[in-house]
Amino acid sequence: MKRKGFTLVELMVVVLIVAILAAVTIPLLRGRIDAAKWAEGKAGIGTIATAIRAMYAESGGNSTYGSEPATLGDLGFESGDLDGTYFSGPGDDGTGGDYAFNIVTWSESDLVFTVTCTSPEGGPDGGPFTYDSSDGSLNED
Repeated sequence: MKRKGFTLVELMVVVLIVAILAAVTIPLLRGRIDAAKWAEGKAGIGTIATAIRAMYAESGGNSTYGSEPATLGDLGFESGDLDGTYFSGPGDDGTGGDYAFNIVTWSESDLVFTVTCTSPEGGPDGGPFTYDSSDGSLNED
């Protein structure tokens, strides 16, 4: 009489292989998700930098903000404008969302500014990221 089916050893080997694959794959996927979240944060930085340049160009190089950093509301952003797939953007004052965007430095004379994106408590690993307009660099602090 022939028996059909798998032995206990064969089933245990399959379970072991699946467990090993899961142990390797899950951390890799988590890293990719964090990278995607930070990519949205970096895109927000780029959007803010473009808005600063546009405001500067529209004002003919004579903005009314002087040496004080402008708020996101001053740049024409409203609550929800920087919302993404993984997080909600801040309000027009730069706070209140999952990520905080801050215009850290501002020099009207030569349009030099720094914009920083900071993750919330319990957010993705890494960061904060800072864009420096003087050399066009986007660095992780």
